[in-house]
Amino acid sequence: MKKYLAVLCSWALPLVASAQHNDSLTIKKIADEVLTHSTAYENLRVLTKQIGGRLAGSPQMVKAEQWGVAALKAAGADTVYLQECMVPHWVRGEREEARIISKRRDFIPPLNILALGNSVGTGADGVTAPVIEVASFDDLEAKKDQIKGKIVFYNYHFNPTFVKTFHAYGDAVKYRGQGASRAAKYGAVAVIVRSMSHGQNNFPHTGSLHYDSALPQIPAVAIGLEDADMLSQRLKDDATANIFLKTNCQMLQDTIGHNVVAELRGSDRANEFITVGGHLDSWDICEGAQDDGAGCVQSIEVLRAYKAVGIKPSRTIRIVLFANEENGARGGSKYAELAKERNEKHIMALESDAGGYTPRGIASTMDADKRAKILTWRSLLEPYGIYDLTEDGGGTDVGPIHRALGVPMAELIPDSQRYFDVHHAANDVFEGVNKRELELGAVGMAGFIYLVDKYF
Repeated sequence: MKKYLAVLCSWALPLVASAQHNDSLTIKKIADEVLTHSTAYENLRVLTKQIGGRLAGSPQMVKAEQWGVAALKAAGADTVYLQECMVPHWVRGEREEARIISKRRDFIPPLNILALGNSVGTGADGVTAPVIEVASFDDLEAKKDQIKGKIVFYNYHFNPTFVKTFHAYGDAVKYRGQGASRAAKYGAVAVIVRSMSHGQNNFPHTGSLHYDSALPQIPAVAIGLEDADMLSQRLKDDATANIFLKTNCQMLQDTIGHNVVAELRGSDRANEFITVGGHLDSWDICEGAQDDGAGCVQSIEVLRAYKAVGIKPSRTIRIVLFANEENGARGGSKYAELAKERNEKHIMALESDAGGYTPRGIASTMDADKRAKILTWRSLLEPYGIYDLTEDGGGTDVGPIHRALGVPMAELIPDSQRYFDVHHAANDVFEGVNKRELELGAVGMAGFIYLVDKYF
């Protein structure tokens, strides 16, 4: 038996080596095409500069969907179609204002704030109230008897010791998401939340909140980091200071939005699907270049590169530009709902929604045997920056299909050190995206999907 196994291995090893060599050559061909002829950067320029911020329900959302259809057709998709879904329609309204009111009568510039997505407004007269600073939810509970009639200021910092900055975001984001309702429980009239960032600037970072339906809905805003520090110091020096806060946001009736879907038809297993995508919406106050214009144009580039070099996948590759990730995740939910209704067979769902920075890895959530297979691909992907294949992950838009159908999910992981400098803020603009980094991310995605199609 041992002799038989030895003979078998002696035959198998050269076959494995030959397959890896062929895979390496194919991925190199994809990389050369993307790094030489990519349209991703120019696509991103059009999306950000000609359309700009594209929050769900806005006129720019409609223009972005039209752009997506045209870009996917130009990339060579076999078919392109719209997948309807109802999306929330929250509008920011006109001028937002926050000022410190002090008996000292010294001049203090207006605070740099942005209403949080899905927040109610203050009303035409605004809100004027004393401010109470809390460092955490535990601190809020300790001060609950002092909250009534006040504005709660959540001054929770990003943890600087997390090298992977998404861990800091995951640690802090609960104050944005839950802070308003937790404060309303004790009678707060509004909340101010330290921005979800460790950037060295004063841009406020918006993002969605989630109201507890059993509690009053109160206005909520994010504040820039420099002003957050200034406000904290001012409250220590001037306990009588109040804040005047005025926002004009409101939630309108749901409206119709669309996932933009394109297919590269599979050669012999066309009824099995591999999804690649990013989300088409962005916050209204920025161009949404990193979040998530980058993921959209990288996904389109996967399709274009396959067509350009003549790759004919076995399965059908679906490029999906998801609707409404930012303040509802309705697009990802609708995609999963329809896949389940149609009893579709999905092999993998990959998204890019962490910026167009230098790629570092691909995070995934799947069975152990499939994860073990992915780990064997490191030598094929590492030349293009993809070396970390061990992290668990997925993403907001592919999460629903993973939960509904058990589909393996994955997400491109770029270097994260600069991402939260611009995330959900006005400085997320086209000029902040590096063409070379953006293209390398597309190479990593294309190479990964090529291997999934061949070996899963």
